Amino acid sequence: MLSPAKGRDGYYAKARTEMLAFIPADAKKVLDVGCAEGVFSSLVKETFGAEVWGIELDTAAAACAQKHLDTVLVGDITALMEKLPDAYFDCIVCNDVLEHLVDPYTAVSALKGKLSAMGVLVFSLPNVRHLGNLKNLLIHRDWRYEDEGILDKTHLRFFTEKSIRRLFADAGYTLVTIRGLRPVRSWKFILLNLITLGSLSDARYLQFAGVAKPA
Repeated sequence: MLSPAKGRDGYYAKARTEMLAFIPADAKKVLDVGCAEGVFSSLVKETFGAEVWGIELDTAAAACAQKHLDTVLVGDITALMEKLPDAYFDCIVCNDVLEHLVDPYTAVSALKGKLSAMGVLVFSLPNVRHLGNLKNLLIHRDWRYEDEGILDKTHLRFFTEKSIRRLFADAGYTLVTIRGLRPVRSWKFILLNLITLGSLSDARYLQFAGVAKPA
């Protein structure tokens, strides 16, 4: 969701601690796609005692991750797919990654073959229908790319809750759970949502995160 070109106090230094709740407690082999410097991956390793692999496009970040993880592959997930063992990982994590891919649909589908029998894919994706983005589009008539956020300059794909559900369904997954993150708590939004008969319920969330398993 943020630009992959930030310093240690930015993208690469941020640990998505809220995403730990989506990792299965019994996961012993975990792949973190887009692991950056390995901050979140290290938390997974420490919390679950798991063998953790990482994939990272940025060579400097990958070098840092290699100090903490069991295995780190450098490059694009699509190009590295054949280097990943089949039916191996109990959990594959895609935190703010799929929106950066040219073809996230093929990637998600291919990752199924890397999951163990009971394996799951954990994801988080920015919500393009977030209230702030809708306001800029509808009121200010603007679609301004930023250095970070929903309209990050490096984002190639944009998702809503509905299109996230379709992404995984079309790729042969069943959604175990999907949950909105970082909600708008303004009373003005609550009133607006009531006036529109709940049609903006999904717009309160900056992101959606969840767990999917092969159908």
